[in-house]
Amino acid sequence: MTSALNQRIRNFYDASSGLWEQVWGEHMHHGYYEAGQAGKGRRQAQIALIDKVIEWGQIGDPQPPKQILDLGCGIGGSSLVLAQRFGAQVTGITLSPVQAQRAQERAKAAGFSSQVQFQVADALHMPFASDTFDLVWSLESGEHMPDKRQFLAECWRVLQPGGQVMVVTWCHREGSLSPQEQRHLQKIYDVYCLPYVISLSEYVHLAEQVGFGQIRQTDWSERVAPFWDEVITSALDWRWIPGLLRSGWGTLRAALGLGLMRRGYASGLVRFGLLSGFKPER
Repeated sequence: MTSALNQRIRNFYDASSGLWEQVWGEHMHHGYYEAGQAGKGRRQAQIALIDKVIEWGQIGDPQPPKQILDLGCGIGGSSLVLAQRFGAQVTGITLSPVQAQRAQERAKAAGFSSQVQFQVADALHMPFASDTFDLVWSLESGEHMPDKRQFLAECWRVLQPGGQVMVVTWCHREGSLSPQEQRHLQKIYDVYCLPYVISLSEYVHLAEQVGFGQIRQTDWSERVAPFWDEVITSALDWRWIPGLLRSGWGTLRAALGLGLMRRGYASGLVRFGLLSGFKPER
């Protein structure tokens, strides 16, 4: 299943990333909105999300990370922000060769080609030695992982003792789900190439199992939900219709499925979780 799923994810992002960058820019993730700030601008909100995650995770306090892994890096939006913010060496991985190439082009154009590198790799079987990074950053990639425990175990393995994992991911609400809710989630899985999502408390439990300590978690669903209204509005702009059609059925299907996410947030079924943890010092 993993191989077939990985191919679906690769094909989806190979086909859709160019259009996403053209319409929505380099940040392939939610935006963050303070109460009453809906409509402040999608790209500004996406940058704000990175800033807020860094702030909440207390990343760089007291010691800035020097070796960062951006796990599920997209076209390198977060990677370049992290490199600039901390002066760190950043390695980004993605399943999409198209994304990896475009991310490297963007790093070169920004003057960061010696500081930021990208490669195609599977997050469940990473080609890095143990104890390599002092920060593993995963911004909206955990939902794609077919084995959440193995995902966190690999993060733990490649972290240096004392290193931090910062996972920001789609979740579902706490408690047992109704058949109707399960059907709604399955539609989201089908559209966005997801195997399944879990609750935030389940992520915490798995992080404890693989050995993380100093675990913190929070739910930002209300802060990010307005993002989908803005994405839907921009997707209806006729200027992008030709590019959407050229990108193929998978991308078109994802655009048609935007309402699934909006309704999922509105009902409380879809949640947006943050998890921070540390690999204990030896």
